[in-house]
Amino acid sequence: MAAAPQVPFDRIHDPVLRRIGERVAASQRLSIADGLALFRTRDLAGLGALADAVNRAKNGDVVTFASNQHINPTNICVLRKTCVFCGYARLPKENGAYRYTLDQVLAEAAQAADGMTREFHIVGGLDMKAGLAYYAEMFRALKANFPHVHIKALTAVEIAHIARIEKMPWRDVLVALKEAGLDTMPGGGAETFSAAVRERISDKKLAGAEYIGVHRTAHIVGIRTNCTMLYGHVETPDDRLQHLQMLRDLQDETGGFLAYIPLAYHPDDNALGKELGRQGTATTGWDDLKQLAVGRLFLDNFQHVKSHWIMVTPQLSQVALHYGVNDLEGTVVREKIYHAVGAQTPQAMSLAEILRLIRGAGKTPSERDSFYRILRTEFDATPVPVGAS
Repeated sequence: MAAAPQVPFDRIHDPVLRRIGERVAASQRLSIADGLALFRTRDLAGLGALADAVNRAKNGDVVTFASNQHINPTNICVLRKTCVFCGYARLPKENGAYRYTLDQVLAEAAQAADGMTREFHIVGGLDMKAGLAYYAEMFRALKANFPHVHIKALTAVEIAHIARIEKMPWRDVLVALKEAGLDTMPGGGAETFSAAVRERISDKKLAGAEYIGVHRTAHIVGIRTNCTMLYGHVETPDDRLQHLQMLRDLQDETGGFLAYIPLAYHPDDNALGKELGRQGTATTGWDDLKQLAVGRLFLDNFQHVKSHWIMVTPQLSQVALHYGVNDLEGTVVREKIYHAVGAQTPQAMSLAEILRLIRGAGKTPSERDSFYRILRTEFDATPVPVGAS
């Protein structure tokens, strides 16, 4: 159990935030009302100091990252017309639609042959021709060719989609994929759990309770997962807190979540952005930092909170290391999905760049595996491949 946070009350000027800080110092769980007060405060620096104190009690000054590679096998998706915040998906015969063959997947994965990549992050569209056999064959081939690489793959939405295609229970799909090589699952597809919000931004997508159900099932069969929230579109602070409450409740029940990763909405090249008249206007740094800090404070049963630099820029992610964040999205290698909706960040980041960001924030970098076990804390100019002496 983490030590009680040493709350820096001298850096907190909002009296309401100070009262919440007293609860945090006493290791008391925050309520929805507390969470709403955190979102309302104008004392952003004080909020950051409070979240940083909680993070330091859990993780010290260590900031972790993974050497990972994103692979998106297909952008064909049956929800092409109903997920109005997405600019990545295509219909089967639409210009730009693709589905990788196994050889194409292995060719893209070949960058892992040097032993530097530790994790494949695999997500894509809801493709009617990408069912259980497609992914099972893919995972087996990846494990055969890159046995040192962890497979983190398929959102809850994709698992439910495969289950519908195969007319199988979620559990049977998860067990079969685990046997084929699936190690953990990412947290995408959560969006915002509010039924009213989902009706507006992702009608017909897996409901919030079903997302929780798939993750619960994964935890039961021994698959750890991450979780997310898409924010900065049409949701309210109350919607955000209800979403966090559902995540916290499942973590109380199973302990199966590894990390929480808030995902900033990007309005370019998607129907929702056009509807809102927000082309080119993404979330503000103020909101991004608040979202991370509130997540750290409200999700008291989570060890890890990650900043996704692809969505909020590396510079803001660096600042976020003092707002409750202890993990950065890793090296990535060729991210596609968020760049399809206007992300202007790089598609990959070198080890040297990640180290510079973390050290520049006065934190201690540590490379981790997908279960947040520390692999190394000493770095030189030539990283050591897996298996090298």
